[in-house]
Amino acid sequence: MNREFGNTEIVATPTPSADLLTPDNSVFVFVDHQPQMFFGVGSGDRTAIVNATVGLAKAAKAFDVPVILSTVAAETFSGPLLPQLAEVFPKEPVIDRSTMNPWEDEAFIEAVKATGRKKIVLSGLWSEVCVALPALSALAQGYEVYVVADACGGLTPETHAHAIQRMTKAGADIVDWIPVLLELQRDWARTETYNAVVDTVKEHDGSYGLGLVYAQRFIGANAAG
Repeated sequence: MNREFGNTEIVATPTPSADLLTPDNSVFVFVDHQPQMFFGVGSGDRTAIVNATVGLAKAAKAFDVPVILSTVAAETFSGPLLPQLAEVFPKEPVIDRSTMNPWEDEAFIEAVKATGRKKIVLSGLWSEVCVALPALSALAQGYEVYVVADACGGLTPETHAHAIQRMTKAGADIVDWIPVLLELQRDWARTETYNAVVDTVKEHDGSYGLGLVYAQRFIGANAAG
């Protein structure tokens, strides 16, 4: 788009906003997606939360974004990391903690710092404790926090909503997994990640995924958003 101001022509070029999530400025953090924690979730359908979590994980993998996996009391109380999540990152270490707030665990903090990223894409269980507490702590230390609401779960719909409100008030951005995936892609001409994005959508995004299956059958292999 060209705009003329007096005798000066200004040419606007399409450049990504520094405010957007990119594969180069973000780190994805998965907190306490574990059996015992899922048992306590009453804020929404647990299968849907699992699906959103795995879809989010595959988004990180497709774009080679750094990932931090963390559990709490895995050997004594909460059980192992969600198997479907571990399957996406079979070689990724899992930081097990005793603290309810991951931001009070030295190994966790050092893992975040080691990425050099300031935008934290955060998901986990439960929304009101092990998600809200690190979100508030990270925000207080100058990080940008994007809470992936549909990959989180709380004890009740009310406590989940209150946690979202608390984090929003503190400055967190509330997002969902599909918008995160598409924000990373942003341009269907990015062929190096196109197939992985489409495959993830088809596998984990219900009606939109089915729409892509339909479109590719009747329109062609390159049909997308």
